[in-house]
Amino acid sequence: MSRLAICPGSFDPITYGHLDIIRRGASIFDEVIVAVFNNQSKNPLFSVEERMYLIEESTKDLPNVSVDASAGLLINYAKEKNAQAVLRGLRAVSDFEYEMQITSMNRKLNEEIETLFMMTNNQYSFLSSSIVKEVAKYKANVSDLVPEVVEKALQDKFK
Repeated sequence: MSRLAICPGSFDPITYGHLDIIRRGASIFDEVIVAVFNNQSKNPLFSVEERMYLIEESTKDLPNVSVDASAGLLINYAKEKNAQAVLRGLRAVSDFEYEMQITSMNRKLNEEIETLFMMTNNQYSFLSSSIVKEVAKYKANVSDLVPEVVEKALQDKFK
């Protein structure tokens, strides 16, 4: 049986921090599905389709990574895909409390699917999509924060 992990997020847009977790997950699991979910507490800059395209372009060198989207509950999506795990990145202690709540609820709904946390590489510990959007909005250089395809998409959005 192949080991499948779902790497969920809003990815608005994908950053090098996200890619760090995806790449490391792809080296552990046979298959990783990067699943775009809409966070209802956020107002996205990019459409789901745009985010999927940016992720596909940013991960095209990873043959065991695919991209999908879902509007439902993560744990239901993971079960539907026969995933063994949900892969989440942690940047700092501030992420932990939120992630613990989500993980506890997911375990309550389906205890067969594990959640695995990876600490983000220290060089990306400050990085979030929100910060990238804010910096890009003011025409600052984001080339060391996001892949080139994302940098261009941000420039186009903020013309």
